[in-house]
Amino acid sequence: ATRRGWRGEKGSCILRAAALAVEGLGMLTDRLMHLTIAGGSEWVMVLLLALSVISISVVVERGLFFRRRRRQLDRVDRALLPLLSGADSGALRRAVAELEDPLLQAALDSAWTREPAAAEKIVASLLSRERLYLERRLTFLGTLGNNAPFIGLFGTVLGIIRAVNDLAVNTRAGSSAVMAGISEALVATAIGLFVAIPAVIAFNYFQRQVDRLLSTTEALSQALLASAQEVGAGGGASTRTS
Repeated sequence: ATRRGWRGEKGSCILRAAALAVEGLGMLTDRLMHLTIAGGSEWVMVLLLALSVISISVVVERGLFFRRRRRQLDRVDRALLPLLSGADSGALRRAVAELEDPLLQAALDSAWTREPAAAEKIVASLLSRERLYLERRLTFLGTLGNNAPFIGLFGTVLGIIRAVNDLAVNTRAGSSAVMAGISEALVATAIGLFVAIPAVIAFNYFQRQVDRLLSTTEALSQALLASAQEVGAGGGASTRTS
């Protein structure tokens, strides 16, 4: 009898715990529903507009940055091209120093002070760091372009929930009120697409700019390595001897 009573008491405790859990879940659901109805899709649209402003600022900043970088590389190309086929190591060193390009300067120094294989590894490492430098802030554009439509869709779902709840509260409003709420909610999806499409276009364009700049820089570095190793046999040897 004692064992049966203990089992009965244990079963009642489990039932009470389950009832409390269900009650707590219901309260949590009611609170989430209240927040959803109170906020609707407006805060999602405000968030998307704020992200669009940030995206525009990133696009403008990156556009100006790549424009300056292209001009700098064009200037470097024009300055070094006549010297790469020559045999004057001093002129080559002075030209690289005047250009103030850390990557080319490091490539030139490594070509005259290290073995060719080690110099190529140093240049490859510097190019990897250059890629990281060029790709700054592009992750934001890629992430925004991939996820902004989903953020807008989330706002649409919230707006539809609010519209259906308004119809349940006020049945006299009819379907016109629901359609008005749904049309307002669909604006969130439109804003999400409006934010995502330019971000994706800008991301792809800047990625092409990164590849182009890196290809140009790598070509200049390899040409500089070859030229420096060719003329450095005499110039570098005399420098080390002195």
